[in-house]
Amino acid sequence: MRFLRFKNEQYKDQLKKIPHNFAVSHDEEKGESTLTVYGVIGDSWWDDSTSANDVDKAIALAGSNDLVIHLNSPGGDAFDGIAIYNRLMNHKSKHGAKVTIHVDGWACSAASVIAMAADELIMGIGAMLMIHEASNIVWGTKSEMRKEADLLEKLEDGIIDAYMTKANVERDEIRRMVDEETWFSGSEALGIGFATSTASSVEDKDDEVTQLKAQMNAMQNELNQYKSKQSEPKVPVNKKHGAFFDFNNRGNK
Repeated sequence: MRFLRFKNEQYKDQLKKIPHNFAVSHDEEKGESTLTVYGVIGDSWWDDSTSANDVDKAIALAGSNDLVIHLNSPGGDAFDGIAIYNRLMNHKSKHGAKVTIHVDGWACSAASVIAMAADELIMGIGAMLMIHEASNIVWGTKSEMRKEADLLEKLEDGIIDAYMTKANVERDEIRRMVDEETWFSGSEALGIGFATSTASSVEDKDDEVTQLKAQMNAMQNELNQYKSKQSEPKVPVNKKHGAFFDFNNRGNK
């Protein structure tokens, strides 16, 4: 739900300090729209959070573009997180678009659900992802509290469904992690299947590609030089015997 309550209080102060920033840009030439989603997820009277409605409007203006999302959020309203997840999935299904999400800092609680919509989820250096139980503040009778508990369990089942689209472990293991509140580093998110890469692994791949391109260019240059030598004319120096002077070997044959 909207209330940001964590069992692990280690990062509570840092999470509170994440400033709200929702920005959108569209590059029609590249066929790509970029969204920045920083801060709390959900509706607010003070425009200090990002709602499902905000994201819906941005995606509608993106047309059939691929989406690149920069995410840094402590979470917030679980239902908004689920709605954003489904909106991203619908965009992919409708347009055959790709969704790339960069976790620049945090993807906690409701934000971790949004992260599951990514075709490519890249964990930045030092970034973390967190999953935990849904929570709410309840006041009332024991019957009302039991009803709220039942609702939270059903909500968690849906959230776990989203996690299981990526996880490479059994559902019971994910449920245990949700119950215990589990934090994942970039490498741990990669290991469990939530992430597809980390910033460091992407840089390593870029270096490998650069080296491979350099090697291919060097081979191409050598091949061009070889072809150039082979195409140099052979001038006859002895018409009677048909001997030729080879400019490559600088001798008679």
